[in-house]
Amino acid sequence: MIGVLGAIGDAIKTEVLFHLGPLPVTETVVVTWGIMAAMVILSILATRGLKLRPGPLQNFMEMVVEWIEDQVRDVINDDPTPYIPLIGTLFLYIICANLAPTFVPLVKSPTADISTTAGLALLVFISVPFFGIRSRGLLGYLKTYFQPVFIMLPFNIISELSRTLALAVRLFGNIMSGQLIVAVILAVAPLVMAPVLAVPVQLLGLLTGTIQALVFAVLTIVYIGGAVESRKKRIRKGGQT
Repeated sequence: MIGVLGAIGDAIKTEVLFHLGPLPVTETVVVTWGIMAAMVILSILATRGLKLRPGPLQNFMEMVVEWIEDQVRDVINDDPTPYIPLIGTLFLYIICANLAPTFVPLVKSPTADISTTAGLALLVFISVPFFGIRSRGLLGYLKTYFQPVFIMLPFNIISELSRTLALAVRLFGNIMSGQLIVAVILAVAPLVMAPVLAVPVQLLGLLTGTIQALVFAVLTIVYIGGAVESRKKRIRKGGQT
């Protein structure tokens, strides 16, 4: 029992590695820096010397971009280009952060830290009105908070805040629970069984991490789609007037 509690405590706590002046730098920050650096390097390698017959890296990146384009086009029914940088970056960062413990031993996923998921959710919270105002105009976007009737204003505001909280807690809870399961299994399983359990545990981590990245990206697209007005709708309204 003590071993299980100790393993859970190790999985939850965030270790401070060093200080930059008065600011503590945690393991979450260091791993996030590493992921960002890896993403920048891979982006440069994938986009340098683009070919008509792409290699594996370019082919993978093109598949990701095409998937995001299809999802955005289906939801927003408009040109997906303005939304790809945000949604693509979120998706790639989250999936790299979720899968970091699978490919780098002794590394904890940054998304198992509530501060990371809260920051990602806050970015989505800011992006939704940004795209909404750019699409509808300030007054046009603000009118959506009074729909279908003006008394819905407080409920619409609460809805905005609650779904932002849900984004952060959902991602944090699923990734943290996965790490807790691994910690508990390794704590209670005999040393002989640990290598046998390693493969299914790693596969579970891959599946969970990928699904959570997809869910976060798709929900971001849905939230932005609810705030913007597609070009086809604007043209239709213009034709009616």
